[in-house]
Amino acid sequence: MTGPPLHRLTIAAMTLALLLSGWTKDCNAQTRKPQDMEILHYVVEGKDTIYIDEIRAAKVFSKLPRQKGREWRRYYRLVHNFSKAYPYALVAKKLVTEADSIIAADRLKGAKREKYIAEVQKELFDVFEGQMRNLTVSQGALIMKLVDREIGKSSYNIIKDYKSGITAGFWQGVAKMFGSDLKKPYDPEGEDAATEELVTLWHDGDFPALYWSLFWKDPPVMPIPEKYL
Repeated sequence: MTGPPLHRLTIAAMTLALLLSGWTKDCNAQTRKPQDMEILHYVVEGKDTIYIDEIRAAKVFSKLPRQKGREWRRYYRLVHNFSKAYPYALVAKKLVTEADSIIAADRLKGAKREKYIAEVQKELFDVFEGQMRNLTVSQGALIMKLVDREIGKSSYNIIKDYKSGITAGFWQGVAKMFGSDLKKPYDPEGEDAATEELVTLWHDGDFPALYWSLFWKDPPVMPIPEKYL
């Protein structure tokens, strides 16, 4: 069930503000250059060449009957919300990285930097506002947490550094009204441990199988244009 229009608009505004923060953590570990790729080892036996590699163990998920109980309902909601939220967090990470690169390469400062950010922000609103308005408040809050994970900075500090302390304080007040806290960091070993497990499954390629085992159908495909993927 989606939230009321005001809730959805609030999530849209907060999320899109994060997309243009201009902050990112080191992404070198995420990009592997050809010279960094590992060489596949091999042995030669007679006229045969045998290549040797380690293959990641595959996970098998059984089709589970619908489970009951508060904890299971909470887990179902988390998995479903994650399927819709994480793609946008990955888009945010890509956009922030690209924005950083352009700002640094072109040495954009002052009015030129503000003009560039305003142009990108308008483009993002045109493309993503409709999609964000269809998300629930819980999904929007999860996006902010996942953006924190991907970028490495709390939502409050991102907005403060990108806009101003007054703007960050305003959005913090709005978030508090809806039970969120922009200052709260992502906690992969505590409160967000279950979410972190889903992130691992996603990057291992096992998340669709988990989703199917729980809901008996494939996870939703978010309508994100290819240029932002």
